[in-house]
Amino acid sequence: MTLLPPMLKGWTITLQLFFMTLVIALPLGVLAGIARISRFKPLAWFMEFYVWLLRGTPLLLQLLFIYFGMMAVGLRMERFSAALLAFVLNYTAYLAEIFRSGIQSIDQGQYEAADVLGLNYRQTMSKIILPQVFKRVLPPIGNEVINLVKDSALIYILAISELLRVAESAVMRDGTFIPFIVAAVFYLVMTAVVQQFFKWVEFRFSYYR
Repeated sequence: MTLLPPMLKGWTITLQLFFMTLVIALPLGVLAGIARISRFKPLAWFMEFYVWLLRGTPLLLQLLFIYFGMMAVGLRMERFSAALLAFVLNYTAYLAEIFRSGIQSIDQGQYEAADVLGLNYRQTMSKIILPQVFKRVLPPIGNEVINLVKDSALIYILAISELLRVAESAVMRDGTFIPFIVAAVFYLVMTAVVQQFFKWVEFRFSYYR
């Protein structure tokens, strides 16, 4: 029983990082996805470079670079804030590509129909295109959210007392493998909840019910 309180405390930090990353990165991913296909070429090129850079380097390296890189230029960030910034930047890049592909999968005729109806670009995106995109990209977004659950363990490297770090400390202290099993159960519960949630959302937004 003495194992559960510290592990629950570590789990709350894991959940905090998970939800904060999701809440911030999802809308940023939508905006970044739209910017990726912008007719303003400098913006589109910048976003292409951003996505290439963040998807092409390991998240672990990004965590270390942001935390220690800030220190190198005289800016000290709180460990959790540095971790959150790294996660938001990384997952925004992945979500941007998902939304970009979703937007580009919409038939061009729908843009033309919206233009005939007198809708401007913002109205076309918000009222016609994006509602369809969200339905199409639910499966890949679900996969990314599950990855986020597992990637949250990487903040261990910054000595943040999240779930995995608490489990390892208990293993080293007590000489038993049980804390790792308990940690695995916590992660499995989280991923199971995410999977069931996205199944429910996909069912609710299904075209054919």
